[in-house]
Amino acid sequence: MKARGKVNLCLLVGAPRTDGLHPLVSVFQPTALADEVTIEPASPEEIVAIARREAAARRRDGASGVRDLVVCPGVYGDNLALRAFTEFRAATGWDGAPQRISIAKRIPVAGGMAGGSADAAAALRLAGQVSGIPVPNHLAMRLGADVPALLHDTRALVTGAGEHVEPVAGAELPLVIVPLDAALTAKEVYRAFDILGAARSDEELAEAAARIRAGHDPPLVNDLEPAARRLCRAIDPALEALEKEGAEHPMVTGSGPTVFGRAADPERVAARLREAGYNRAVAA
Repeated sequence: MKARGKVNLCLLVGAPRTDGLHPLVSVFQPTALADEVTIEPASPEEIVAIARREAAARRRDGASGVRDLVVCPGVYGDNLALRAFTEFRAATGWDGAPQRISIAKRIPVAGGMAGGSADAAAALRLAGQVSGIPVPNHLAMRLGADVPALLHDTRALVTGAGEHVEPVAGAELPLVIVPLDAALTAKEVYRAFDILGAARSDEELAEAAARIRAGHDPPLVNDLEPAARRLCRAIDPALEALEKEGAEHPMVTGSGPTVFGRAADPERVAARLREAGYNRAVAA
C-alpha cells in the first residue's frame, strides 16, 4: 500500500493550547513521493522472536501488548506504524495472527512531509483490511496530529490541532519537492516558533478556515518557515534554487526542512534542480 507523504499548501499556526498542542489551519496535499507499506503473516521464527520480546517486556514493565513486528531498513528506533498496529489491536480487541509490517522508505525522515504519520495511517488501513474491522475514529489522533488527515489520503483542510479533517475541492497541484540532507523535528521547530512570538489569533485562524471552506485558494504561507530557516541554513539556498529554476511560490513544508514549489512542468524543473546538485529533487 502506498503511504503518501504530504505538503502543506498553507500552514497557519496559533499559540499553544492548554494541552500544549498548537491550533492550526492547513491544507494538506498528498504527494507522489510515497513509502510502500505491506503486511504479511509473521514467519514461525518471527513469532518466536515476538514471544520472547513480549516475555521480556512483561518482566520489565508488567505488560506489553506488542504482537507484531516492523521491518524498515535504514530507520531505527520506535516506529509509528508498529504502534498503530498495536493501538488498533488494543482499541478493537482484534486477536489475529502476528503480522510482519515491511516499509520501503522514500519520504525523507524528519523532513516535514509526515512520513512516519503516513506509514502509521497506511498501517491502520491495512489493519482494517486484514481484520475486517473498521478503524476507530479516535485512533488516528492518538498516534499524532498528522495521522487523521493522512488516513483519508486526500486533499484536506486540517484544523484544531490536526484532529478535524475536511475534504476540500480542487485538483492536486503539480509540485516539485526538494528533500534536503538535513533533518528537523517538529518539537524543535515549534519551540523556535513560540520564541519568535508570531502566533495567530483564534479569530485569524477561524477566518482563514472559513475562506478555504468557501472555495478560496489557501494563502501560500507557512508560519513555521521562519523558525525552520533559522534552524537549518540549507533551506534558504534551496528556496532560491527552486525560484531560479522556475518553480512558483517556493515554500517549506510542515516543520521542514523539505521545500517545494508549484511548476507547470515539474519534471523539467526537478531535472534542472538535480543538475544543480539537488539530487533528491522529484516531481510529485
